[in-house]
Amino acid sequence: MLIRRVATARDRQAFAALFKYFAPRVKAYLRRAGLEPGEAEEVAQEVLLSLWRKAESFDPARAAPATWVFAIARNARIDRARRNHGLPGAPEPEEAEDELAPSAETLTLTAEREARVRGALGQLAPEQQKIVKLSFFSDTPHAAIASELNLPLGTVKSRIRLALAKLRAALEEVR
Repeated sequence: MLIRRVATARDRQAFAALFKYFAPRVKAYLRRAGLEPGEAEEVAQEVLLSLWRKAESFDPARAAPATWVFAIARNARIDRARRNHGLPGAPEPEEAEDELAPSAETLTLTAEREARVRGALGQLAPEQQKIVKLSFFSDTPHAAIASELNLPLGTVKSRIRLALAKLRAALEEVR
């Protein structure tokens, strides 16, 4: 879980993935809650900074990651409204959070899909696993992978292509 990696190891890549996923959703939520674009951007930044600082306080037994992040966003929005206007925050648009927070079914399906992908990745040769992880999970460009692993660019691309074919076949078997 990315939040756990941020909490325990201060993993910047995990935080970057969380930021990439949640920042636009939190900003959209804040816009629907009535904040101006610039203010929504600022509050979204504050929310993600809070995620970085408070990741160790996340308890998966109490809430899903999205629920926790949107609770932080809701509280930040209310705090901003009180600071700026001395008033309680605007009423909460319930449907906005429901639209953005994944359902239990979605979370279950995602977890099952992640488990299938991990299992399929485990069937790849170690050199293919490393290249796939660098390319897709670390978002490393092919040229940088080739340089890092001291391989020709064509070899990197071939290994990725072959690995993806094996992954597709392994995942189709599971269905």
